[in-house]
Amino acid sequence: MSQTSLHHPPADPITEGARARAQGRPKDACPYPAHSAARTAWLEGYDGAPVDRAPDLPVRNG
Repeated sequence: MSQTSLHHPPADPITEGARARAQGRPKDACPYPAHSAARTAWLEGYDGAPVDRAPDLPVRNG
């Protein structure tokens, strides 16, 4: 018998990071070790963008 519940599937780090932000948790609440792939993924989920992507520039009217 599987240990995985149909009601609570295991979350990936990106989903966990997005959920943490939605719940109002601070960014430093990331549970993964520094310089790990899981931490990078968690932060991408928290920020809603890949870590290596530059921030969007503001749109100028004029």
